[in-house]
Amino acid sequence: MPTRILPAVGDADAVRSLTTLLSQLPDAEPVVPVADSTQLIDTLARLASESIDELPEVVVVHERIGPVPALELIREVALRFPAVGVILVTSDVSPGLFQAAMDYGARGLISLPLGYEELATRVHAVAQWSVGVRRHLGAATDVFTGVGGTVVTVSGAKGGVGATTTAIQLALAAQASGRTTALLDMDLQTGDVASYLDVQFRRSVADLATITDISPRVLADAVFPHDTGVALLLAPGEGERGEEVTERAARQIVSALRSRYEVVVVDCGAQLSGAGAAVVEMADTALLVTTPDVVAVRGAKRAVRMWDRLQVRKAEETTVVVNRHSRGTEIQPALIQKITGTGVAATVIPANFKELQGAVDAGRVHELDAKGTVKQALWTLAGELGLVKGSEANSHRNGGRERGALTFRRRRELGR
Repeated sequence: MPTRILPAVGDADAVRSLTTLLSQLPDAEPVVPVADSTQLIDTLARLASESIDELPEVVVVHERIGPVPALELIREVALRFPAVGVILVTSDVSPGLFQAAMDYGARGLISLPLGYEELATRVHAVAQWSVGVRRHLGAATDVFTGVGGTVVTVSGAKGGVGATTTAIQLALAAQASGRTTALLDMDLQTGDVASYLDVQFRRSVADLATITDISPRVLADAVFPHDTGVALLLAPGEGERGEEVTERAARQIVSALRSRYEVVVVDCGAQLSGAGAAVVEMADTALLVTTPDVVAVRGAKRAVRMWDRLQVRKAEETTVVVNRHSRGTEIQPALIQKITGTGVAATVIPANFKELQGAVDAGRVHELDAKGTVKQALWTLAGELGLVKGSEANSHRNGGRERGALTFRRRRELGR
């Protein structure tokens, strides 16, 4: 049986060189190359949705692939498609890079300039490994084969503006419409999702922080299956454990969730950490919740400018949600849009805290009155964002996966 090899190369000259050599390998079946990271993931997801057997045995990733850096891309491929062997082609053959590539999930490394013998040897070895993995998996279903869910982050312009309530209701709306949904609490030190839903839990997002290979079974052990059907991955009960969730861990955790669920809603709170920045950067849609008052709008403006300075997200790629809105408020959505330079959701959330107070105090936010104006508005917002099955795909899906993986420390340096 021929070995199917998928090259992922962004440089035209490198594509020609690699495909020419691959075509000369015995029993090799090179497939049409992909030019960037998004195209690679989408191609593999499409094939995996048909059958694991449709996936290529080998993926060859060139060091200059983009926009996602090569190592981050290898991590995502290894996590989501564990039966695919990944080879990194690079001019850096130092022991440090070799170790990093192995840690990220590569099965081999080939040095530039390319040589036939090295390429043939490595491809053969990785193909044999891939075949063995598939034989071991057999008909097992415990494998990531999702096409890649939509990730929506919900951040607060400041504390107390309603970000957590918004995140919860968006997740509930998506789940109720028939979409598998996860709600991740990334407000790592002060997260309240568990309190709002009155759940007792043992495991949290911190328990996944040090795991290098988050299998579906490991993920299932960490999430809390709520009565509504929403899968909850909660903030640690001990706030100091939030420091265990690094930027790299956050990326891996969100990638695992997006591979398993159609919709992933993330409550990021109002404080930006390295992990939170990574998730906002990865998101398909980034929401920033504010109330129509001077202090909150100033906070929204600061957050938007900081995200832009640190290259987390541009203002025009952020959507502000106006909570506790009333017609008599002096600060209206159009003014907020002008001040922040962002988009503003067409759906505004009315000011009606009395409607929420009983449910919040009882930890039963999921039992809000379906006829209430707040719940109706939040579920309408879910439809506007394309989270509800049957609604149009949202226009905000702007390729969070295409963003570069700057470290948070580097972002802070850039922002000075």
